[in-house]
Amino acid sequence: MEQPINYKNLDDILAPSAMNLTANSIQIGDKYIRTFFITTYPRYLNTNWFSPIINLEKTLDISISVTPLDTAKILKDLRDKLARVEADTAAEAAAGKVRNPILETEMQDIESLRDSLQQGTERFFELGVYISIYGTSPEELNETESKLNNLFETQLIYIKPATFRMKEGFLSTIPLANDVLNVHTSLNSEPLSSIFPFVSYNLTSDKGILYGINTHNNSLVLFDRFSLENYNSVIFGKSGGGKSYLVKLEILRNLMFGTQVFVIDPEYEYKHLAETVGGTFVKVSISSNEHINPFDMPAPMEDESNADVFRSHILNLTGLFKLMVGETTPEEESLIDEALIQTYALKDIGPNSDFKTAAPPLMADFQSVLEGTVGAESLVRRIQKYTTGTFSGFLNQPTNIALDNQMVVFNIRDMEDELRPVAMYLVLNFIWTQIRVERKPRLLMVDEAWLLLKYKAGGDFLFNIAKRARKYYLGLTTISQDVPDLLASEYG
Repeated sequence: MEQPINYKNLDDILAPSAMNLTANSIQIGDKYIRTFFITTYPRYLNTNWFSPIINLEKTLDISISVTPLDTAKILKDLRDKLARVEADTAAEAAAGKVRNPILETEMQDIESLRDSLQQGTERFFELGVYISIYGTSPEELNETESKLNNLFETQLIYIKPATFRMKEGFLSTIPLANDVLNVHTSLNSEPLSSIFPFVSYNLTSDKGILYGINTHNNSLVLFDRFSLENYNSVIFGKSGGGKSYLVKLEILRNLMFGTQVFVIDPEYEYKHLAETVGGTFVKVSISSNEHINPFDMPAPMEDESNADVFRSHILNLTGLFKLMVGETTPEEESLIDEALIQTYALKDIGPNSDFKTAAPPLMADFQSVLEGTVGAESLVRRIQKYTTGTFSGFLNQPTNIALDNQMVVFNIRDMEDELRPVAMYLVLNFIWTQIRVERKPRLLMVDEAWLLLKYKAGGDFLFNIAKRARKYYLGLTTISQDVPDLLASEYG
């Protein structure tokens, strides 16, 4: 019977098979490692002085050890040191020597630090900064060491290799929180804060799409928005600043990974792109032959009841009608809600019915119900332009658009100004009812989003999509050049 292997401890499992330890490096397999520590700091440290090291295009590990010191002991040491400096100054004055600026500066620094420590605005710490570099040969280590020296010395900071102590240096930089090297410099809070390590310019990962080149270090910016907790994004930029170019690049590169993309296009900016990639271009206008019926029922998901879907859809339609008819009183809102329920009841659609295959009603059916409702005369007059008036060809038709293409662009440029928010709301609601059927990566690009956010009902609907999009694997991108207009809305 085969006996199990008994390891003494975790070290036996994680440790390499062999290590070659020399005076100025460690070799583990085909990798060479060399550790340095900072020995000298200048009188002043600038903010982010450590960022060139962090952004160096080399593999390295950095360990920063910070140990707080007892303030009372430091104050006593500073008092003793101040007494020695004053004695030296008095001795030089008694000998007839000229003023010594070095001693005077030291006295001023000590006095200032004593005041800060006594008032509690500063603390004192022991700081150890260790850097381990990696390479495939000693020559590569030497090259990296030369770069480190150049970067540090330009800031009057000096480092030394941990000669004959490479093992301790390596152990101090691996993520075990052990300061084995124990080479420290005393610093107070203000200069210590300048070494804040999270200053990397890199926004990159091992997956995602290419967004551009980092101008700070010429590295590629690779980013996968679906790897975050929230897939939404906002793009601001002045006219001609490249917003549409950025969005089109993002669309093209996401299409390569199989992501489905929907675009709300207020100008003819995405038509050529949609035709080039074989997408669908839908022209939303009064005279268009492509129609969307706002009364289409969304299909319930596996974890949703028909009643919940029905109530949510009624609320969305109520928001649409608020955009269509303008200002409404609480009584009129109640009438709209009741009329919507009755309109669906005419087609045998209700909270507890199976409406997957039921034929949805039209806007004309909704008007008929309103006409038989007491107190709805004003609403009927405002709805008529969408059923028998100028805008009747826009909303009073069955849906004849499919969303089965990988890219679908809805163009609303030719829609009248007063109908543009209605058109945007209608398209967004149509897309929202469709994406809930199947969960897969999708992007929804809303250009000139401020047009919809100007209206409370539109802003509320878009805000609701932004909050719920992640559940359906949808990333919402809102694009605007009018930042004040967007932020003027509570939803913006």
